[in-house]
Formats: sequence, C-alpha cells, structure tokens
Amino acid sequence: MSHVNEAVDCFKNGSACAQAILATYGPDLGLSRTEAMRLGAGFAAGMRMGETCGAVTGAVMVLGLRHTKGDCDKLGSRENVYKAVRQFTSKFREQHGSPLCKELLGVDISTHEGMESAIEKKLFREVCPNLVQSAAEILEEML
Repeated sequence: MSHVNEAVDCFKNGSACAQAILATYGPDLGLSRTEAMRLGAGFAAGMRMGETCGAVTGAVMVLGLRHTKGDCDKLGSRENVYKAVRQFTSKFREQHGSPLCKELLGVDISTHEGMESAIEKKLFREVCPNLVQSAAEILEEML
C-alpha cells in the first residue's frame, strides 16, 4: 500500500488528520508509530481551534524530521526545514486556497455551533480525507 493510501486509511479508521500523516511518514524517519500517534493527537482540526489544518501540521512535523539533524538548536541549522515548510504550504495553499481548517471546512469549529455544523454536514468524513490525501501527495513529491 502506498503511503498516501496508508495515511488516508489511517484517518478513515479513526486517527486524527495530524496523526494519520505523522504516523504514516514518521517511522521511516526514526519516529515510532506510537510516538507519532501521541505527538499528533493534539493537532486535530487546527488544534481544535480551526487554525492550521492538522494534515498540514502533521506534514510540517514530518518535514522537521526529514530536514533537521541533532544540531537543529543552532542558529542557521533550520534553513532547510524552513524552506521545505514554505514549499509545502505554498503547494497546499495552491490546491486548497488556505491551510486554515476553518477556511477549508467553511465553518469555525472552535465554536460549539461550528463544530455541530461540521458534524451535521459530515465535513470530517467528506472533506478531511481529501485534505489528508493532498498533504500526503505533496509530501511524496518532497521526500
């Protein structure tokens, strides 16, 4: 199974969007699946505030694993990851118009009414798998 399909299946089987991306790509970069699931857990639905899409934040974490080394606390050592993050975000924005969950879903899930609307409209089941797929496809091009 391709990593793209694996990420989408992971999401459809109950993982959050960030978890699906990080748990799919993280193990190839030295992060265990369990650690990836734990680390990505809080990033779902733009950190539950409708901010940056969890599939995007999961991808950013993957890019951090791929483009940094143990000395990433040194000034200038993060330029490669910053470049990759800008490239990823630009491609995601080209495809979807925004990296923000509330803009991608068309509702503000940080509010009770917005979350109810997202659930009622089945946005997490109908929109989010496509966003996870898109994030994984962009990562496939970049890794």
